[in-house]
Amino acid sequence: MAVYAIGDVQGCADALHALLAQVGFATQTDELWFTGDLVNRGPASAEVLRFVMGLGDRAHVVLGNHDLHLLALAAGKGEKHPADTLQDVLHAPDCAQLLAWLRSRPLLHHDADLGYTMVHAGLLPSWDLAVAQRLAREAEAVIRRSEENALFDHMYGNHPDHWEESLHGWARLRVVINALTRLRYCDGAGKMDLRPKGAPGTQPEGLVPWFEVGDRASRELRILFGHWSTLGLWQGRGVIGLDSGCLWGGKLSAMRLDGPTTFYSVACPRYRSFAQGGNGGGLDRKGLA
Repeated sequence: MAVYAIGDVQGCADALHALLAQVGFATQTDELWFTGDLVNRGPASAEVLRFVMGLGDRAHVVLGNHDLHLLALAAGKGEKHPADTLQDVLHAPDCAQLLAWLRSRPLLHHDADLGYTMVHAGLLPSWDLAVAQRLAREAEAVIRRSEENALFDHMYGNHPDHWEESLHGWARLRVVINALTRLRYCDGAGKMDLRPKGAPGTQPEGLVPWFEVGDRASRELRILFGHWSTLGLWQGRGVIGLDSGCLWGGKLSAMRLDGPTTFYSVACPRYRSFAQGGNGGGLDRKGLA
């Protein structure tokens, strides 16, 4: 059995199947980890969801910001973005089944035997594994309650921009969800700035990639994440970024997690330009930007 982690697919089903052919994926035995954002902006979100859902327990998926955006739109919340390509899911005959499965996915996946932790975006510097797991479970419990669609009235927004244990209610959930699904940059004290989306070196003064905060509590972990297409395939400081810009005409990438570390990539068509859909999206005040 082999175990592979795959970066943001975002509805690019052909690229996913090409990547799995390259790695020699054994459909009956191998496991796949997905860093989130299975859907949106690419042409075949429903196909991707059906394939991954069909893998059953051999697929481990964490929710990304685009996945949450789909759930919000399906609940009649949020605002549709002009670049959204979610109608094939929302109009699918099996829409309810696909959404129920997606809604049950976690925000954080940890495998002690393999020694990897996976989130879509990042962890705040003050969070060690135990804190991150606890907070992820808090948010997951609300996301999974189908009657709790009020979450999607309060999920969008950039504030509060830092973590305090005293936070409660929707503000507490928003910080947790933002960190796990949107984080790229913060300052040395862990205050998030969710606006910059470019590669390191383009951010405003005083901000650093979340994984470069020197005393972050998670520095002993090996963390897999996606979300940051302008960062590309990246390894260092105990983290591995797997979003290599498939949607933007880059590559879809995978990493083998069992045994020696090996990376794989396939080239992808350009489905979106930055002018059409920003450079990665996020859950801002108006939805995906």
